[in-house]
Amino acid sequence: MEPQETAKLVLPHPPLETPAFHLLAVALTFLLPVLTLVYIHADYKAFLSLGPGGTPATPLGYAKIKLLSVLCLRDPLRPQAIPPHFRPQHGYLAPTSLPTRPGARPVVRGIAPQRQQTQKSTRDIYAALVAAMRALIADPANCLLERTSCFEKHSSGIFASTPITRTCGGEVCHAHPSDGSMHMTLHPADAKIVLERGWGERHPLARGGWCRRFVPKEFVLIYAPRSAEEVEAVMQIVGAGVWWVSGIDVRREGAERRDEMAGVEAFVREGGAECHAC
Repeated sequence: MEPQETAKLVLPHPPLETPAFHLLAVALTFLLPVLTLVYIHADYKAFLSLGPGGTPATPLGYAKIKLLSVLCLRDPLRPQAIPPHFRPQHGYLAPTSLPTRPGARPVVRGIAPQRQQTQKSTRDIYAALVAAMRALIADPANCLLERTSCFEKHSSGIFASTPITRTCGGEVCHAHPSDGSMHMTLHPADAKIVLERGWGERHPLARGGWCRRFVPKEFVLIYAPRSAEEVEAVMQIVGAGVWWVSGIDVRREGAERRDEMAGVEAFVREGGAECHAC
């Protein structure tokens, strides 16, 4: 009787030791850095294409913006709640005073700078907007000044000569020549109407707290006007910004200047949370 042969158990190669896996690992080792560099190059060019703004158009400026992007608002179209210590609780705009902006919202990109990519103002419409802003400044009763924007550094802005709401140097707003859009600070109630009527959105960093070192929590982007009628609507919003920062009603509907927000100092002394108006 012949002895039985012992069967040999042949185990398959572990998946991580197959030639195919080694080939994939080598390919990824070379491809991932290349793809990352391609993405960074394209993203950096997109950053530069936004034009001059508050952030230097340099690799260091780009890196700063990428780091800040993790702090951005998830939904810039969601209105800010009105803090209970705000005085007054209402804003400058009546709910029916601002018409609904026709059409879809424009495409907006960037943080600093933040710019429209579509539906930009024509040269004539932007000139009309600037003329309307300067007419507002020219009226001595409005107590306004024209200076280089404290936020942008590359465009002119409207400033309150005696601000009662803290912004960067008393800046009310500034316009962007590249697209016709504007940035300004509004009472949360007015910002809510602006968002609901389709005229703008909150700035990505307008979340308060540590981000206040960059922009106020009430900071909004106003979309570029596309017609003379839209210039008038945007100037209503500018009037709301003047009222919020300086206390002056450019419509002359209030006999006196709006008082500085009553109760804010007491709120802070009593250990209240973040003072949104300070």
